[in-house]
Amino acid sequence: MRHILLLLLMCLPLPGLAAEPMSGAEFERYTLGKTLYFGLAGSAYGVEEYLPDRRVRWSFLDGKCKDGLWYEDAGQICFVYDDQPTPQCWSFFREGSGLRAVFENDPESTVLYEARQDEAPMMCLGPEIGV
Repeated sequence: MRHILLLLLMCLPLPGLAAEPMSGAEFERYTLGKTLYFGLAGSAYGVEEYLPDRRVRWSFLDGKCKDGLWYEDAGQICFVYDDQPTPQCWSFFREGSGLRAVFENDPESTVLYEARQDEAPMMCLGPEIGV
């Protein structure tokens, strides 16, 4: 009985040993050339394509895409987009078979989970024409 209890205790997470956020190099190795689909609270949220030179393309799954880039700043992965130059900084963690992303601009509001990944480019509709 004591052996079973000891085995169970060894399986519990230890306080103070929380997962460390990914560094920029780790994030780049994991994402480069992939298209990652993210979920929020069990619902589809968005998709991002990770291109060479730390360029990205994001969509809220509506076919409207915006281009940007990412960089590492103080241990966070920050994104700026053509239409939104204010940095959006996240901490990324490897969990199970995917990523967990915590929005550091407001960590209590948004935590995304990698739902799936693909090597195919994401779907982006062409520019809107007309007035």
